Amino acid sequence: MSISSGRSDIIHHLPPDHLERSLRSDVLAGLSTSPKTLPPKWFYDKLGSELFERITGLPEYYPTRAEREVLELFAGEMAAACPAETLIELGSGSSRKTPLLLDALGQAGHLRRYVAVDVSDSALLEARNELAPQFPGLNLDAVAADFETQLHVLPREGRRMVAFLGGTIGNFEPTARARFLSGVRELLEGDGGSLLLGTDLVKSPAVLVPAYADADGVTADFNRNVLRVLNTQLGGDFDVMAFEHVAVWMPQEEWIEMRLRASRPMLVRLPGVGLEVSFHEGEELRTEISAKFRLEGVVNELESAGFSVAGQWTDRQGRFAMTLAQAS
Repeated sequence: MSISSGRSDIIHHLPPDHLERSLRSDVLAGLSTSPKTLPPKWFYDKLGSELFERITGLPEYYPTRAEREVLELFAGEMAAACPAETLIELGSGSSRKTPLLLDALGQAGHLRRYVAVDVSDSALLEARNELAPQFPGLNLDAVAADFETQLHVLPREGRRMVAFLGGTIGNFEPTARARFLSGVRELLEGDGGSLLLGTDLVKSPAVLVPAYADADGVTADFNRNVLRVLNTQLGGDFDVMAFEHVAVWMPQEEWIEMRLRASRPMLVRLPGVGLEVSFHEGEELRTEISAKFRLEGVVNELESAGFSVAGQWTDRQGRFAMTLAQAS
């Protein structure tokens, strides 16, 4: 859609029941195995999104501030290194860091179009309302699509930069990460397009663990929210507060795991998927991995997917990196 024209359309590539079918599939797969798992995307109903916004402002949670600092310091260099006519942002959410990048690409003199990609209509509309007044001359498109499976529906014409920010790449396990990066590389094939990738870096567990287990318990409430989502969407009867929030640094994998630990034996019914799930006392349900990266490791993964790295930048404390890579 052209938001600058005042239209409120969203370009839909998702069937109306996409989220419901995906949730049922993920729940059946994740809660029928041992150890039990759920993907982190199911945190984000309205309450979950509000809780995450609170998390980004907590003193323990550095990634959002660190990434913004990188953009404030170096967005101009990024835009100059790989100027683009179209910026495509995957998992754009409310696009709150995006103006820094749009400003820089606009000053580089080529930018004509911004494409926000998200599964949430409300997030796309919020992005429109935020960006349209700031960039009245820019074509702003809102695309409802699942970037894990629908990269093929995204624009293929012109010189494009794909932005994947927020460290979200860390939610993928290595095999899925490699598949995703190869898919982005295929999307950008043929015009020298680029990928701007945000990655949280390996650091002391004394810094990492509190970022996922804050003193005020906001992250704990956020983590438990996935159970509220299952209760609401699938008619579940989880006793939400009977699960303890756990954040663990896994040194071999170099990622944080968020888990929910049952405080007592439970039998949970999920009529929406015809499932009964038992938990023994102390059993843990993994709800998220958040991989942390080393600078050279990011380069290696991108090169393995067919990119050549054009630049790499960090915040002043070296906590978070943004890597710009060209489709070679």
